Amino acid sequence: MADDGEGARRPTVHEVAREAGVSIATVSYVLADRPVRPGGGRRYSIATEARVKAAADRLRYRPNPSAQAVRTGRTGVVQLSLHMLSDPWALAVADSVNTAAKARGLTTMILADGDWSDALERQPTDVAFIDIVPGAADAPERLARLVERGQRLVVFSDTLEPAGFDVVRSAAVPGCYLAVEHLLQGHTQIGCLTASSARHAVGPSRYTPYVELLTAAGHEVRDDWVEEFTDSNESAYLAASQLLSRPDRPTAIYATTDFAALAAVNAAHRLGLRVPEDVAIIGVGNTLAGEHSDPTLSTVGPSKFYERVAEIIVAKALETEPDGGTLHDFPWSLIVRASTSGKAAA
Repeated sequence: MADDGEGARRPTVHEVAREAGVSIATVSYVLADRPVRPGGGRRYSIATEARVKAAADRLRYRPNPSAQAVRTGRTGVVQLSLHMLSDPWALAVADSVNTAAKARGLTTMILADGDWSDALERQPTDVAFIDIVPGAADAPERLARLVERGQRLVVFSDTLEPAGFDVVRSAAVPGCYLAVEHLLQGHTQIGCLTASSARHAVGPSRYTPYVELLTAAGHEVRDDWVEEFTDSNESAYLAASQLLSRPDRPTAIYATTDFAALAAVNAAHRLGLRVPEDVAIIGVGNTLAGEHSDPTLSTVGPSKFYERVAEIIVAKALETEPDGGTLHDFPWSLIVRASTSGKAAA
């Protein structure tokens, strides 16, 4: 056989089977790491597995991904479509999924531009996780086309119902009430960092609890204590700096995302303010970044969300029989940490 120089012939699965003294099917099962039959019991012995892998190493055989995909209908790829990659939430999802996927021999691929339907129609994957952008009216139609093609999907959405795909639901607004209520226990002068889309939403949004609860408590909702940000850390930092630079700044900040809350912590440090002694800060999302910030970030969100979502996505990738889809609901709770636990002026 030719060496590994340019133009060398690739060894074949037939040659590996002949070298190991087993069938081609056994080689395929071993190299695809499928030791267990669908009904239970091993397909091959541990000794056979070692013999096949040793033969593959001697021949320098590497499976052809394209040929495997055609033969098995599997690509070994998990695709993540995350609409804001710099958000700690998206980073935590990507890290948890990558860890779980690696353990099962799968590769994680992140789609940067968010055009998930066109990408999946061109190149299907074993599963795609799609973070649906609120207000994407054509999402159900695009999802239905992919399901019809046999694409496995896990969709993050507060509004969609399973329709041949799994839905991860983690309704934020009820949790946001907990965040504002927490600040109201010690503060009357509360500012808000909110996404522009939330402040101007037609229906209830993460901004709604701020207005409703402050009004119900008899506190003024001041326009000059509300700063808007867009989907970037820089925008959130500038908004927080603007709010905290006011001579009559609020003593507490409710941020509608963890990444905006963390930006507010950084802005406070730059301005020489202590958190929480000078300004208490709470976020939304319970991201891993908030656990490790200085001070640690008080927040609201579901518990063990990232690990559990990673398990759902990988299980869907390995699914042998398609189903009608499952709804996975993650209720939210209040997580009090150092950014609000100190004594601050009311």
